[in-house]
Amino acid sequence: MKAASSSLRAAFSHCVVQVRSYDYHHYLCLLELPANMRKAAFALRAFNVETARAMDVASDPKIGLMRLLWWEEAIDKIYANKLIEHPTAQALSSVISESKISKAWLKRVVNARINDANRDVIDLPESIEELEKYAEDTASTLLYMTLQAGGIKSTAVDHAASHVGKASGLLLLLKSLPYHASRNRHFSYIPAKVAAKHGLLVKEGGRSEIRLDSREGLCDAVFEMASVANAHLVKARELANSVPVEARKALLPAVPAQVLLDSLSKVQFDVFDSRLARGVLGKPPLWFQLKLKWYSWRGIY
Repeated sequence: MKAASSSLRAAFSHCVVQVRSYDYHHYLCLLELPANMRKAAFALRAFNVETARAMDVASDPKIGLMRLLWWEEAIDKIYANKLIEHPTAQALSSVISESKISKAWLKRVVNARINDANRDVIDLPESIEELEKYAEDTASTLLYMTLQAGGIKSTAVDHAASHVGKASGLLLLLKSLPYHASRNRHFSYIPAKVAAKHGLLVKEGGRSEIRLDSREGLCDAVFEMASVANAHLVKARELANSVPVEARKALLPAVPAQVLLDSLSKVQFDVFDSRLARGVLGKPPLWFQLKLKWYSWRGIY
């Protein structure tokens, strides 16, 4: 019994380290959560880190896809009460047994990652709506599960969480554009309609490709997408008075989303500006932490 308890503590410690290492701004958000949500939130965010990074850490896309398929199978095993020798899976299993996290939501996250991994790097999403759905299936769904772990049921908070997740997901895709371009020389997260509108779309051999002949065109495309994210943040905050007080800290990811939006605005939406890579989302770490604490203390997001 003691060995099992020690193993579980090690599993949760692993989750905390993973989130702190690869998703630092959300790590700081999770520290503000009440105890009844925090443990589950770290396991869920660690699961998100594992699935979000699967393709990036793999030397071959096929290996990355295999990692994601392994997670899809692991979810089935967890719900069948089968032991899995993986720290994040162990922590997730514990959280699921305690909080009755919805299997459908976990599946939604990993299936969204699998569908994205199966997409050819030069297959562009057609519209911003496609990226909004991806953000809903990943970032928003993580918030739904965190709220579920806290036993919070509220239509208003679900709507607010949907908007916060969409904003967060879209903005993080924008921030990642230089990284993806450096890996495969493609801007696979700029929708074709947006790219065409701003003169970035070139058709060759029956395929569409984004070219960066115009940095101004890219900035305009990023601004258009960031404006959609901003609209989601505005809608989420319009719902604030209807959101139960005990649920508001779960929506603190709205803060890093706003910080990233402000940082993008400061550099005129040039995602290649080196200032975006400094500190936490382009801001000094202490400044970011104090801002987050201020929002948390005031019970706002």
